[in-house]
Amino acid sequence: MKFIVTCGPSYEPIDEVRLITNFSTSQLGTELTNFLRAKGDDVICLKGLGSTYFGNNAATQLISFSTSDNLAHQLQRIAKDNEINAVFHAAGVSDYQVVGVYSSAGQSIATKKITTSEGEIIMHLKPTTKIIRSLREWFPKALLVGWKYEVEGDQESALAKGREQILTASTDACVVNGPLFGTGFALCQKDKDPIFFSQRPDLFEALYRLGSVLI
Repeated sequence: MKFIVTCGPSYEPIDEVRLITNFSTSQLGTELTNFLRAKGDDVICLKGLGSTYFGNNAATQLISFSTSDNLAHQLQRIAKDNEINAVFHAAGVSDYQVVGVYSSAGQSIATKKITTSEGEIIMHLKPTTKIIRSLREWFPKALLVGWKYEVEGDQESALAKGREQILTASTDACVVNGPLFGTGFALCQKDKDPIFFSQRPDLFEALYRLGSVLI
């Protein structure tokens, strides 16, 4: 079988020396990649350039990405050239991109490096395109698994967001994690009770079995 794993953060430039990003180390995605490779399958791992985890990555093909648009481009390119069995989309994709930067007086600032002499600045942000909502179009036959990292509310509200992602993105499953779950995870599927895991290898095994059943 052939899998895709996305991991690590995307970033969006403010100017040519600064950026905004999400916190994502790429450790989980790297460990999932290594788990799948140990099963004897091919894995294309797309890893964010801003990743802070540098452990061994045994991917058949390791590809770096920068912005959310760049990640989307890489995924579309792979979809054209490969028959993919499953996509595990664990990347921490930036939620916003910078449309413009302005002085406190509202004047546009368009320099390669914004200096502190500008004083207070205002950034105009717009939401990035939701890559996960395009995966079904790009990989119509693949098992699709997304991730939801939640920090507010309670476990039930986090699980509700995971189930909502499945419906809005036409994915097959969603892994929900974050402080609400401690170091553990919940695997949500449509019309099924969530399954909870305290250890990553157990989650990885469940994802692999899910792929084996649905593929």
